[in-house]
Amino acid sequence: MAAARVLLLLSGRAESPSFAQSVCGLLGAGPGLGPWPTHCGLKRGRLVLSDGPFPGSSARLPLQRPPFCPFAALDQQLRTPGAELPSNRGVDLGVAVLLQSSDQSVLLTRRTRTLSVSPNLWVPPGGHVGLDEELLDGGLRELQEETGLQLPHGQFSWVPLGLWEARIQPNPSEVSAFTWLGPEIAAAVAAAEDGTETPTHLPRDLPPSVLTVELGEDKRARPLALPTSTLLRTTPTTAEGNERVSAGTKFALRLWLQHLGR
Repeated sequence: MAAARVLLLLSGRAESPSFAQSVCGLLGAGPGLGPWPTHCGLKRGRLVLSDGPFPGSSARLPLQRPPFCPFAALDQQLRTPGAELPSNRGVDLGVAVLLQSSDQSVLLTRRTRTLSVSPNLWVPPGGHVGLDEELLDGGLRELQEETGLQLPHGQFSWVPLGLWEARIQPNPSEVSAFTWLGPEIAAAVAAAEDGTETPTHLPRDLPPSVLTVELGEDKRARPLALPTSTLLRTTPTTAEGNERVSAGTKFALRLWLQHLGR
């Protein structure tokens, strides 16, 4: 049986959601995308969520899910003869780190194209939180593993921004590129809603490209002028694969910009 990494408090009753259940739905979210304000707390490496305040809750954070609901696909899968969902899997816990530099830029990385899950997606550093880890410790470890950056405790400040529900199988051990986005480009990326038409012309105040560092097959870092239009892409293209900014990253960028007061 999978360890209970996410615990829900529903009307005072504790419940560990299973893989086939929607955390958003259990917390009373409607059919839309959200976000929904959710009471949140961290306890011994577990994420505790509730539709109301509870002792030990430290924040009320926005909870959101992607436009494509994975449970609709699960429902279709169950209609296939012989298909069934795993009965011994719970909801796991991951973390994404929006690392803000002193000049108010935020770091994104591109997943390598050889990954079987979500190749070429631009995402923040992050990944799976270990069973024996607190959320912050897991985030710092993933940041160091993916980028080589080590942030000593006491030399930075941090704040939880929001919650994102998705069914993914992250493999955060490798990335193929990274870039730092300033607030202006981050705002344009965050405003590019998935499912809408990708803009054909850039806003006048945006540069045509973003300086990116790409890691070659020989593991050497090389500068790359990434077209800004790639970051504004709302759907994958046949020619470029899945290279675009993920919906969850856009949500996180919007929260970061709100935190900056922009």
